[in-house]
Amino acid sequence: MHKLVRCCAVLAALGGSACARETAPPAAARGDVRIAVVTHGQSADPFWSVVANGVKDAAAELGVRADYQAPTHFNMVELSQMIDAVIAARPSALVVSIPDPSALSASIKRAVAAGIPVVSINSGGDVSASLGALAHVGMSEYDAGLAAGERLATAGARSVLCVNHEVGNLALDQRCSGLAAALTKAGGHSRVLAVELADPDESQQRVTAALRSDPAIDAVLTLATAGAEPALAAIQQLNRPTMRFATFDLSPRVLEAVRDGQALFAIDQQQYLQGYLPIVLLTKYLETLTMPGGGRVVATGPGFVTRDQVARVIELSARGLR
Repeated sequence: MHKLVRCCAVLAALGGSACARETAPPAAARGDVRIAVVTHGQSADPFWSVVANGVKDAAAELGVRADYQAPTHFNMVELSQMIDAVIAARPSALVVSIPDPSALSASIKRAVAAGIPVVSINSGGDVSASLGALAHVGMSEYDAGLAAGERLATAGARSVLCVNHEVGNLALDQRCSGLAAALTKAGGHSRVLAVELADPDESQQRVTAALRSDPAIDAVLTLATAGAEPALAAIQQLNRPTMRFATFDLSPRVLEAVRDGQALFAIDQQQYLQGYLPIVLLTKYLETLTMPGGGRVVATGPGFVTRDQVARVIELSARGLR
């Protein structure tokens, strides 16, 4: 399928207007489009590298320029400064994640006030429209946590440790809140454990200590692959083969754990689409002033990868698409 036609088909499937023509506008027009992508996740991170791949692929297919950047670590001051610097450079459009609305809202509103079209991704879907973004591409974090809790409860879990590797990220707080609601409904409970994103060894030690101090804990839910691998190591170190384990997001180690029965499931928010779709949406918006879904949330998840389909997902993960 022709690359432009494929992008048009994506827009049509989302419920918005398909491209009026199958031929692109003059190359110079597309070549002048420069979309800035500023997120809280580094492109070297296993999760965000897939987002960055989506950005790169969409830009190449559409013939536009897209620049991906992020702070060196989770830092809202640095992230807001990066957004402000991007605004000053006057890009054609802006893609941004919103892990902390209170810290980032002023910068995002400045972009909108400057006439820069904005689409948010990954986190901040509940505040995106109020800040002036045209759409949000991601998933409901609370609903995903709720669904994870329901699955864990169905599997028999009643005391779940929610491992938070990025305290202050609203999306992660919402995941733990959804988990707590599901466990409460099932007659159980959950507790949150903060760990260090930059120190996997310390994270493993904290999970190990938490499991040792509370033998009633019968399940662990991590909120990303950064927390999953240390938690899996802790469970193995303690020789707890009956401990239920699940996580948000995918990585080779997580998918192996699902395949080998060490993890019940991995929650897939299809982050490739979180990078790919905003470039398509904003490019077509700049050309047609159209936006699918009435400018609201374009849901990319949650999906659940279980043992039944994990072999195919492992293949796609190796290609940087899942």
